[in-house]
Amino acid sequence: MVQIADPNPAARRPKVLPPGARPLASRASLNWLGLVPFVLFAALFLIFPVFYLVNGALQTPDGRYSLDTMLSLAQPQIAASYWLTIRLSVVSALSGTALGLALGYALYMGGLPVWVRRTFLTFSGVASNFAGVPLAFAFIATLGRLGLVTLVLRDVFGVNIYAAGFNLFSFWGLALTYLYFQLPLMLLMIAPALEGLRPEWREAAQSLGASGRQYWARVALPVLAPSVIGCFLLLFANAFGTLATVYALTSSNVPVVPILLFQQIRGNVLYNPNLGYALALGMILIMAASNTLYFILRRRAERWRA
Repeated sequence: MVQIADPNPAARRPKVLPPGARPLASRASLNWLGLVPFVLFAALFLIFPVFYLVNGALQTPDGRYSLDTMLSLAQPQIAASYWLTIRLSVVSALSGTALGLALGYALYMGGLPVWVRRTFLTFSGVASNFAGVPLAFAFIATLGRLGLVTLVLRDVFGVNIYAAGFNLFSFWGLALTYLYFQLPLMLLMIAPALEGLRPEWREAAQSLGASGRQYWARVALPVLAPSVIGCFLLLFANAFGTLATVYALTSSNVPVVPILLFQQIRGNVLYNPNLGYALALGMILIMAASNTLYFILRRRAERWRA
């Protein structure tokens, strides 16, 4: 019998790993352990609570499963509360988006010194997280009926803003208060998109005879549009779930959905936890839709920065 020599004998030898080295499959399996804390946190504080809300929203106060609790969201008072919250969120998000984009343009395209940009970004990182009772107190001390700015305008300049119709404890007063944390948050989110506008695009447009207005209308703004719309949606979701600021500023005089939910779960008169679960589930659905659109638009915007 004729034996054929193995053309590649080294390939059939068992591979010897270096001292202390682990197999690739073992290392890959150990890498998944880093996700355990995140998975546990998401399950305990996000996934399980959502299932708990769904279960409670599909029950009546006597423990019977029914759609009556969810259908009760169509009641005039609750529907008006949702509509008020949506309008307040849209107004504050639009204002924050427009002013934040203008501020970002001034910082990145206006030729300002670098230290000015860094100062604004540092302040924005702090101001975007300044909310709740401290923010409400700051605005009351500044623009309340006896606030510092109110008294200075009245006594020094002879302008009574409350006699002219301004009211901090109203819809537009809340929108102005929300703008304090919406504007810096917009600046932080839109900064990477503004930095991603490549100088070569402007130079190419100018070499083809385009003016500055045509460059922004046909190149820059279409590139920025997904990021701007995505930031608006994130600002909308941020304002939609705000409770501490509006409650500390107006108590229950402006019945947004978070306050109505708080009254149903913790209130002595309006105590209906199942209706509170339904209100919370409705908020989650609205915010989930907003955040889903945001992630879709963000992925689209990242194509231009790749």
